[in-house]
Amino acid sequence: MKTQNVSRTVLAAGVGAVLAATALLYLPELVGQGPPPPPGPAERAAIAAHAGAQAALPDLAALITDREQWLRAHPDDDVSWARLGTAYTEQGTRTGDARDFPRAERALRRSLAERPAARGNLDAQLGLGALAGARGDWKSAKEWGERVRKADPRRWPAYPVLIDAYNGLGDHKAAYKAMETLEGLHAGASVRGRAAQSYRDRGWREDADAAALDAAALAETDPEKAASLARLGDLAWERGEPEEALARYTAALRLAGDHGPSLAGRARALAALGRTEEAVPAWRAALARQPLPEYLLEAGELDESLGLDGDARALYARLRTGTWTAAGAEVVLGLFEADHGDPAAAAVRMRAEWARGHRSVRAADALGWALHRSGRTKEALGYAKLATEEGLRSALFTYHRAAIERALAQDGPARRHLAEALRINPRFSPLHAPRAVEAMTALGDPPDELPKELRPDAPTRPERPGSTPA
Repeated sequence: MKTQNVSRTVLAAGVGAVLAATALLYLPELVGQGPPPPPGPAERAAIAAHAGAQAALPDLAALITDREQWLRAHPDDDVSWARLGTAYTEQGTRTGDARDFPRAERALRRSLAERPAARGNLDAQLGLGALAGARGDWKSAKEWGERVRKADPRRWPAYPVLIDAYNGLGDHKAAYKAMETLEGLHAGASVRGRAAQSYRDRGWREDADAAALDAAALAETDPEKAASLARLGDLAWERGEPEEALARYTAALRLAGDHGPSLAGRARALAALGRTEEAVPAWRAALARQPLPEYLLEAGELDESLGLDGDARALYARLRTGTWTAAGAEVVLGLFEADHGDPAAAAVRMRAEWARGHRSVRAADALGWALHRSGRTKEALGYAKLATEEGLRSALFTYHRAAIERALAQDGPARRHLAEALRINPRFSPLHAPRAVEAMTALGDPPDELPKELRPDAPTRPERPGSTPA
């Protein structure tokens, strides 16, 4: 199962944009007398951030170490505290290490203590916005991002933070407008990658692919190019082309062999191609590198589909007992409980997430599915419609809607949406795709006769009182 929303690659790129806002102040430290020496790891991370690019994880770790050492001798340096906090956020987003987020918050709050927001500390405010987004606290992310935009409307790193926040809150028009503003202020691979995500969310698949190709061509570092290729792989996977997806992920891994999203994407594509003997160890490699909740769920569902029940239970146990603080974790846990645990608990969890302000299409889909699985199918349909009518073309969301409609005896819509899910991506899930095929078979062909309301002899709708016939 591939969950849908702002991908971790894109979210990390947004954090990288915030890091870029402070990196320029680091660059003068790189300039010496005469020809400069080749940049070291920390300098490479700063240079990549200044360009809006994604740094290699070892370089990012070196930048963190460098700033920590500097701050021990210069504890009043608010800029370095902001840079350190934002680097911790990016590292935590890309590795899934929950310990990095509290470290990030301490550093960013220290930056504000040294130089308050009222005195123009935009770097720390942007960092706190990115951290809130990384945690899935979209209301706070919006508040921080809008503060920075109000103070400096041309500060481009504010807009990736706002795009994520608006999408998380379900305000897609505001997200599209922020995307347009970003394109007017900044260029390069990170912005074209953002555009690809925006087009994908609108259902504009060809435009999304073209923008993602642009991002790959403009990428200046191997990590950034790997992220761009992984995005192309995700787009190919979502439109049901696992061969193309596998090629993109493989190319990304040639540039960055430890790139977590590409390792996971490769495993997913191998499974879809029926190469399950390769897919199972590929998932283990992905989890060893980046043990994210969505990957644990996908790997567990593949094991379950293959009859590897013990391995599936072990992965599900890791998912259930893990400490998850990153954006999207609640949605994954809701889907997991709905399908493999306690559906009633899943519904409670997702209602709380919705009440917290998380109104993305992913949250709507997960809430609808949890309600259906817990026996509240009539209520579920409204959320399933929200998830499928916003623009994003998701086979999983469409299958969930079809299953809900079938349970409500709405056979026509159910048949139509099952066919649509399988048309979008016939191998969207090792568990649910076969169930979609079985449901289509059980429903059979549509009846020859029209529904009553569409028959030529159907009674006309009575005029409303006081209306005038045309």
